[in-house]
Amino acid sequence: MLSDYLRRQDGVITSEQARAAGLSRRSVQRRVQSGQWRRCGRGVYFVDDRPFSDAARIRAAVWGHGSQAAASGLTAASWHGLTRFAPDIVEVTVPRDSHGRRHEGTRVRRRDLQRCDVIELKGMRVTSLSLTVVEAAAQRGGGAKLLDTALQQRHVDLPGLWRTHLRNKGRTGAPRSRLLLQAAAGGAHSVAERILHQLLRDAGIGGWKANHRVGGYRVDVGFAAQKVAIEVDGFAFHSHPDAFQIDRQRQNDLVLLGWQVLRFTWLDLTAYPERVLALIRSAISAR
Repeated sequence: MLSDYLRRQDGVITSEQARAAGLSRRSVQRRVQSGQWRRCGRGVYFVDDRPFSDAARIRAAVWGHGSQAAASGLTAASWHGLTRFAPDIVEVTVPRDSHGRRHEGTRVRRRDLQRCDVIELKGMRVTSLSLTVVEAAAQRGGGAKLLDTALQQRHVDLPGLWRTHLRNKGRTGAPRSRLLLQAAAGGAHSVAERILHQLLRDAGIGGWKANHRVGGYRVDVGFAAQKVAIEVDGFAFHSHPDAFQIDRQRQNDLVLLGWQVLRFTWLDLTAYPERVLALIRSAISAR
């Protein structure tokens, strides 16, 4: 039973689990004194016969803040698999009336989470996927890219994210979350067009016209002399399948008319502007 706990829990075990596996308090103390076990927090231990992985670090930090603690923010995002790397500082949300002290390597947020906003994942309490996306997207290191990825991969949908946001309006980062959700809901296309126009002007790139007519269509930005069209896809590629098909038909028609089409998302324009400008310069200089 002890081996099973350690295998499933990245080498981390609580004192209650140790007792359930048949170890007395004295047996636990002997293991700590001999160096076999490392004490990570009150009633939480790591069996030091394996690497102290990110998963072990997160699990120990969360469990060290009590049974009602939950991983949140970017920590929860990594636990859900939304981000590739775990953050250096483990974010833990605990109830408001919790009296536990902050541990080194953790950031504690005191807030009472609703039952629907907490789940158990891989044996540990963590904020639900929707709340994780809403909170982590508002943090440095998360941002639009995290929200964009979650929407693209259909992990979440916008109505569910909005309900979660409104249910947790008082949290840290809520205003930024609201702006990101508004952008994802459709307001990003016009914003993205304005950003694109400003990028072109600041880079000194001329010869383009906004809402340029090509055949029976209007492209967001057209370079008539070079027959290069730039289309802005808004926030993410998560539009309705019918809209996706219409966009592809439109692009095919433009190509048949001899135009090269470059497509950029709101994320491209806000996160990777230099890359966008390099592609545009390359396209208009080659034609």
